[in-house]
Amino acid sequence: MAKVAVVQAGSVGFDAGATTEKLVGLLEEAAAAGAVLAVFPEAFVGGYPKGLTFGAPVGRRTDAGRDEYLRYAKGAVDLDGPEVGTIVEASARTGTFAVVGVIERHGTTLYCSALYVDPERGLVGLRRKLMPTAAERLIWGFGDGSTLPVVDSPAGRVGAVICWENYMPMLREAMYAQGVEVYCAPTVDDRDAWQHTMRHIALEGRCFVLSACQTMRRSDYPADYASAVEPDSEGWLIRGGSVIVGPLGDVLAGPVYGQETILYADVDLDRRTRALMDLDVVGHYARPDVFRLEVDTRARPAVRFEGGDRA
Repeated sequence: MAKVAVVQAGSVGFDAGATTEKLVGLLEEAAAAGAVLAVFPEAFVGGYPKGLTFGAPVGRRTDAGRDEYLRYAKGAVDLDGPEVGTIVEASARTGTFAVVGVIERHGTTLYCSALYVDPERGLVGLRRKLMPTAAERLIWGFGDGSTLPVVDSPAGRVGAVICWENYMPMLREAMYAQGVEVYCAPTVDDRDAWQHTMRHIALEGRCFVLSACQTMRRSDYPADYASAVEPDSEGWLIRGGSVIVGPLGDVLAGPVYGQETILYADVDLDRRTRALMDLDVVGHYARPDVFRLEVDTRARPAVRFEGGDRA
């Protein structure tokens, strides 16, 4: 039995350093409550630019939009940078494994990523979002199959699928095939329908599903950008909806809307084994003679240098 936490909170707009400080406090709170694993939302460090257009109507880009992108890019994090180092140190100090949504700068491209941070081993895994959704493709690059790991944690085998990637059936199957036991879904999707998706995945994969969603108001943006975004009738840009679901689709905690909070639940992997008796979609309930998935886990850089002297 292991206690897990799902953190529902919002970024400090365009300020990775301040958001990391906030994350450390939330991780300490989760650890003090006994959680051995804490999941944070999509794009938590670096921010999800809900409502911004970056001045990019079809066929045109504006100077003001490029300035927005510059500010956003400066708020991204490097894997060897101080923000990730602070998260690694906080995980070690608290003894809590962390799954953290970040905007990662790799070279000159930004990625929507999830970090796996182990209290003893540090950064043990990286997930880059394979398919940014809609206008996200303007500001984020596409991950490849080299960042699809499922890793060991104190709560069980952990994997992360980010926001609408959860609507990619083959990606879900790749996670199930790696033995994911604690399926993390960092997101900014606050629709009521998201709850049905999370319960479906728990039932389909016979796994615990931990979905962490941000909360965000217009006031969380710097004042000069706040007028560019339109909140809902209650003032929210992202209203939350974090949830924890058991391997038979039973809701263990949440969903909670309209506030920052931490949800907790106990993970008993024996419950997953019991649930697999009658459904294992990559095992006894599969039909590999009819259907087969092949996953390419090779890195796919745009430029590869082979042999010789590049000088």
